[in-house]
Amino acid sequence: MSIAEDLKASLEEAIDIKNGRKDASRLTRFDIADVKAIRAELNVSQAEFAQALGTSIDTVKSWEGRRRNPTGLAAKVLASIKDDPKIYEQLASH
Repeated sequence: MSIAEDLKASLEEAIDIKNGRKDASRLTRFDIADVKAIRAELNVSQAEFAQALGTSIDTVKSWEGRRRNPTGLAAKVLASIKDDPKIYEQLASH
């Protein structure tokens, strides 16, 4: 099979999956952190939260406003803080 034929077959399969004619072979789902709820639980300001995470207040605001989603290490740190708020205290102390 040529690359063009492989691409065509892949696109046709994607269309079938999108239209419900075929099941996807795997699904990947990501939980998006509710940054505002995490921060509210910690009872800290956006400025304090941003400083502890080493990011800007604008980034925290965009996460809370759902204009952007935390990714990579930030998403992992937020998930860790959600699971164990003591992690935030450790970050804030540095």
